[in-house]
Amino acid sequence: MLMFALTGLTLNHADLIPATPRVVDRGGKLQPSLLSLVQKSPSASDAPLPAVVARAVAGEVGLDPAGRAAEWNEGEVYVAMPRAGGDAWVSIDRMSGEIKSETTDQGLIASLNDLHKGRNTGLVWRLFIDAFAAAVLLFSGTGLLLLQFHANHRKKTWPLVGAGVAIPLLLLIFFVH
Repeated sequence: MLMFALTGLTLNHADLIPATPRVVDRGGKLQPSLLSLVQKSPSASDAPLPAVVARAVAGEVGLDPAGRAAEWNEGEVYVAMPRAGGDAWVSIDRMSGEIKSETTDQGLIASLNDLHKGRNTGLVWRLFIDAFAAAVLLFSGTGLLLLQFHANHRKKTWPLVGAGVAIPLLLLIFFVH
């Protein structure tokens, strides 16, 4: 809950947090024996790279595009590899076999913000934050039941709960455009 609240603040005030992305460019070249595998067109325009080509690319530039959808066009094969807090991509020239790659790291705060949103985090993390959200809903619901149980002894309970609903609702109606 604390991490969710902290990243909520960093997301709301991103303009106040300086960021210096770290970009790493790498290059290499496919072996001539593999060049024919990228020169012929695949059956689908988003087919992944052949496994042997993906391994060669990983060996050359340190990024593993195996199993990821690739964009095949006349001149190149492009594989996007977004991730939490950054981005990466690999491009292979289909005629020359030249490999280019770029990795961008936006830093720790960007990584935490992406985890908060579940952006580029994978299925397991998205399932975790969904389970966490369900637990928070259950916690909130049982809290309301406990308030109802104890409200007879505390006269300010329901006015405070009502204000807790009404104030954000009024702010939303009048100030969010």
